[in-house]
Amino acid sequence: MINWDKIETVMLDLDGTLLDLHFDNYFWQEYLPECWGQRHDMDIDSAKAALIPRFKSMEGTLAWYCLDYWSDELDLDVFGLKQDVEHLIKTRPYTVELLCKLNEMGKEIILVTNAQEKILDVKLEKTGIKKYFDFIISAHELGSPKEHSKFWELLSNTVQFSQEKTLFIDDNLTVLQTAQDYGIRYLLSIARPDSHLPERSPTDYFPIKDFREIFTD
Repeated sequence: MINWDKIETVMLDLDGTLLDLHFDNYFWQEYLPECWGQRHDMDIDSAKAALIPRFKSMEGTLAWYCLDYWSDELDLDVFGLKQDVEHLIKTRPYTVELLCKLNEMGKEIILVTNAQEKILDVKLEKTGIKKYFDFIISAHELGSPKEHSKFWELLSNTVQFSQEKTLFIDDNLTVLQTAQDYGIRYLLSIARPDSHLPERSPTDYFPIKDFREIFTD
């Protein structure tokens, strides 16, 4: 599938790529609405009806990924609530095997994520995968989300990499499009970011079901 002789750098997303997106989906779609609804004497369906449009209005912005922003907006300790369900943080199948294999091959591995630093630290600690990365870059550190071209410009000023020799894997199709527009040559998507949901329909970016696929001929 991949001609590894042409790849020097592998950039990897975190949530929905290396980690099961179920943690985040459950938190934002179920647990947070439940907690917010209890505070406002609302059932969960009413709370969802009130919150989901607010969430969607911020998608693709840095604020959408900012726990502090939502804590202020909702008058809740969002980070604390995330810690309540941190037992749901899990790697996707063969994530560790992927990272070990890339290390063995001598590839530079860069984690590029929209996750805010404090929840990023929790996820890396919980899964034990921090040690595999050469660089860990949060969009909050750069001040722009991966959905924006500015992120990629800022990233190139932070770490050195060749766009022509970089493989990028992400579950977010908008992010992949932006990376392609920037010039990242090799792009792959994820077929099933959330283990509790069915596989997604095929996309323009080859959706991998299992990380072992990328090491086959």
